[in-house]
Amino acid sequence: MLETLRQIVQEVNAAEGLNEALDIIVRRVRDAMGTEVCSVYMRDPVSNRYVFRATEGLNKSLVGQASLASGEGLVGLVAEREEPVNLEDAETHPAFQFLQDIGEEAFHAFLGVPIIHQRDVLGVLVVQQAQRRRFDEDDEAFLVTMSAQLAGVIAHAQVTGALQEELLDGAGPARINGIPGAPGIAIGTVVVVSPGADLYAVPRRMVNNRRAELRAFRQALAAVQGDIRAVSDNLRGEMSAEDHALFDVYLGILDDSAIGGEVAALIKAGHWAQGALSQVMIRHIRHFERMEHSYLRERAVDVKDLGTRVLSYLQANDPDREQDYPEQCILVGEELTASVLGEVPREQLAGLISVRGSGNSHVAILARAMGIPTVMGAVDLPYTRLQDREVIVDGYQGAVHLNPAPEVRQRFLDLLDEDRAINKDLEALRDLPCETLDGHRLPLWVNTGLMVDVGRSLEQGAEGVGLYRTEVPFLLRDRFPSEEEQRQIYREQLQAFAPRPVTMRTLDIGGDKALPYFPIDEDNPFLGWRGIRVTLDHPEIFLAQVRAMLKANEGLGNLRIMLPMVSNIAELEEALTLIRRSHRELQQEGFFGDLPPIGVMVEVPSAVYQARALARRVDFLSVGSNDLTQYLLAVDRNNSRVADLYHSFHPAVLHALNLVAEAGRCEGKPVGICGELAGDPIGAVLMLAMGYNVLSMNATSLPRVKQTLRKLTYTRACEVLAEVMEMEDAAAITRRLDALMVESGLEKFSRAR
Repeated sequence: MLETLRQIVQEVNAAEGLNEALDIIVRRVRDAMGTEVCSVYMRDPVSNRYVFRATEGLNKSLVGQASLASGEGLVGLVAEREEPVNLEDAETHPAFQFLQDIGEEAFHAFLGVPIIHQRDVLGVLVVQQAQRRRFDEDDEAFLVTMSAQLAGVIAHAQVTGALQEELLDGAGPARINGIPGAPGIAIGTVVVVSPGADLYAVPRRMVNNRRAELRAFRQALAAVQGDIRAVSDNLRGEMSAEDHALFDVYLGILDDSAIGGEVAALIKAGHWAQGALSQVMIRHIRHFERMEHSYLRERAVDVKDLGTRVLSYLQANDPDREQDYPEQCILVGEELTASVLGEVPREQLAGLISVRGSGNSHVAILARAMGIPTVMGAVDLPYTRLQDREVIVDGYQGAVHLNPAPEVRQRFLDLLDEDRAINKDLEALRDLPCETLDGHRLPLWVNTGLMVDVGRSLEQGAEGVGLYRTEVPFLLRDRFPSEEEQRQIYREQLQAFAPRPVTMRTLDIGGDKALPYFPIDEDNPFLGWRGIRVTLDHPEIFLAQVRAMLKANEGLGNLRIMLPMVSNIAELEEALTLIRRSHRELQQEGFFGDLPPIGVMVEVPSAVYQARALARRVDFLSVGSNDLTQYLLAVDRNNSRVADLYHSFHPAVLHALNLVAEAGRCEGKPVGICGELAGDPIGAVLMLAMGYNVLSMNATSLPRVKQTLRKLTYTRACEVLAEVMEMEDAAAITRRLDALMVESGLEKFSRAR
């Protein structure tokens, strides 16, 4: 049964759209259960009716036409109760409703289970049989398991299938949800970024010069065939005749009478060579993957390899044309990289969308520094079909809008104009202090990682750097940077901000930040080997970095060193010993400079409860609210399934933040915060009231936070904090904070636009 489940899920995963996926489900489930009927009803979100979408055993001519309202009939009952309904004789049940001409009169036994994805009832899976009997426990368990396994696949196919089959043809609007990468609104034209030789990432494109495309394909095909013949000749004496015959099979696959001919036919129909090759090869790969015999299933790897080889030649021989970027360019790709951003003129780069990646990936960090609205993790986006289409990027909500209705497009145009007007008004704040109406001063610092951050940060009036991510230069290299390379990088940052303080976090890798040349493969990376744990296990890396920082600080004196992911006192004391040792050794080598202030990041629950003990041993504390929130709530903020449980205003988070601020006060040590919460205007109000001494954020957020705090009194902030600390629900706290922004005339600066 497990093997049957695996095969069905695999086949459904390989389907090209929702309709094909549903057809596979009803056919395979009916065969697996040995029943006479299997059908799927899918909920239409507009009418809220359950539409007859696929069947084996009933009248297929009514597919897409027959439907039942929510709570109507046995299908509606299953959906309403959100649990299986198993009946010996369906017609005798009070909820039974006869559907005209569907052909179920002859079938009495009924078993229906809901298809539920993330609490949303997508539809109902039904099996029926003529014999009057209850389906047994094994049948029910199998169908429930099948439904649970397929729910996510169906949800994905429902989105991408609908987009590809209908929405991309202009039939209606769609919103694809992702993860906010960088705030802001962008409306522009898509340019799809394709990685080298990836069949699944080739964008769809039509061409006029079909003859040139066909010629390019023939040349690439001939080159691969030549490669195969050369390898075949080299291995002729090394392999058995049977094994060697495989090369003839490969040549046959690429022949004009096989796959080669199919690709040529698509090119003649107007598709560009790379897109035609991609479509044909993926179709054949999926065909092999669905085969039951393991030997034949493994041939999918061979077909993929052949297709990739041809694609490589096509891409290598593509005329070296300069990409003509549109005026408002939206870069879209499966996984965007920092290097791709540099290829587009900055004045034309309006927005970014990455199918993979998180808000912590370095392309998102760079986008925030550059002020480019960005959506990450848009996994349901059919990005290869979006070339030259207009889309809306909502970096506030982490959403992409396709084919927006006129009124929706106008709303985003208004928001875009409002953002520009706000940013222009906020320019006047650059040289003004962040000070409340009643004179309470709160310095605003920035988070940086690249030199490109510097100019933008200073333009926005940053008073210092609360977090310099030293891992970013490590991420952009193919090896560990040397001590001297690090010294030069750190010196540039320190000089650029001098005499303003620059807080450098020691190397923080692990979790979702793995170095390509130092991979960390773990089942649970966020609770694994990361941050200070890695560098203490590799003191040679830690010591080189600390020495580079201390050398870079000579003659400037604005360095602060911060230790990430500290979870106990022993880790801190070991790190302090190494830092002091580095300082002594440099003094012996003739280095002149005091030991800089050293601080600890509070980002795990254990550090919250040992905050006073940590504060006694260091010069400052700094809360990393992003990690602290996810660890307190046991929620991976980059996981879309639980993203709605990640809430910065959860009462547990606020109480933890208050404890850390109090610990710093008790020990006479300054406490800062450098997570996303610090850059959220309404979050900044609470941090002000709690007594945080410094807020550090991305440069784009700084003017909005400054404007908000300059329009409020410290006394009012404390009153609101007292109110929300008595609340027990994150949603209620958010409503109260939103109300404060409205009361103060600051609603346009709130986080959610």
